[in-house]
Amino acid sequence: MLTAAAIRRRLDKLDRLLQDEYKPAHPKPTRDWSSYETQWRRRLQGAARELAPLVHQACDFETVRGPGRRPAVALHQRVLMLLLKTLFGKSNRVMANLLVFFGLLAGIDVSYKTVERLYSDAEVAVALENLHRLMLDSRGVEVSDCSGDGTGYGLSITRHYASTAAKQREKAKENPVDRTGGDSPNPKKVKRWVYSFRLLDLRTRMFIATGTSLRSEREAYDRALVYLHRIGVSVDSVRLDRLYSHPGDAQKFPAAWFYVIPRKNIAHLPLHDGWLRSMRAFVEDTIGYLERYYQRQHSEAAFGADKRLLGWTLAQRREDRLDTAAKTHLAWHNLVNLHGPDHTLAPPLALSNHATA
Repeated sequence: MLTAAAIRRRLDKLDRLLQDEYKPAHPKPTRDWSSYETQWRRRLQGAARELAPLVHQACDFETVRGPGRRPAVALHQRVLMLLLKTLFGKSNRVMANLLVFFGLLAGIDVSYKTVERLYSDAEVAVALENLHRLMLDSRGVEVSDCSGDGTGYGLSITRHYASTAAKQREKAKENPVDRTGGDSPNPKKVKRWVYSFRLLDLRTRMFIATGTSLRSEREAYDRALVYLHRIGVSVDSVRLDRLYSHPGDAQKFPAAWFYVIPRKNIAHLPLHDGWLRSMRAFVEDTIGYLERYYQRQHSEAAFGADKRLLGWTLAQRREDRLDTAAKTHLAWHNLVNLHGPDHTLAPPLALSNHATA
């Protein structure tokens, strides 16, 4: 019988199970660096080949324009300009000057303000979403076994999110409150990070949804779920960290297996079938449950790889522009994984017929 006390007892034994049983049976895999470099080069070359055709296809839509000056640069060129700026990690001014050299091939010569405005260009936003859908369709991502994770991107080069998160843990997942205003009734958040939450498809290692926020990782998570609903990918299973282990989070994935490690202060069992099924599996087959839960590490690894390739900061301040900047990171991640292998996953756990109470 499943009870809150049974869950707490299992949590009390979790550290010992990890050290004595789980980790010895699941050693960290070693990497063959020679084959890894070859695969990485092929994936980048594949991304370079696919970039222009996919962008042209993503920009194949009509818009109704009102009065005013028409853009001097075609939509597909604006999208390519923004994606290349993200890859090269240059400032708006430097990128605008570098376009003089690209112009030898494409005939583009614009000011740095034109590059800056790309982040709030509605047509570019539509094209980036179309590009995202096209890449998911090309890998057949309609139903996903996924994992979710959040991270912070610095708004200045002087702060590094990974080191701050290691020191502050959960406190790092929300920008601090500025209380220097004395008795001000409305203290403001200090803008240190922009939070990004992404859902990763574990079969293809492609991101399926993203959300950003200047306030907290939780808000970025909620926005990622809105984006997931808009994209139309359904979820078979999802793995999240303890911040999202509340039964209310399970309700957001009503038909999915919901793999989380519950909080230690659990006092009662809510009446939610998905969450109860998850906790029942956690108690009955903890090792098997952990094997499925710890596939979350692929989300963490994906964020790390993206930051090494594209940088640890987002050089924007407006929230709408930060969201566009984050989506260019998403686009490059998926482009690089467009021709990657499919990974097999363990099937859902088989539960006994014990009653749930």
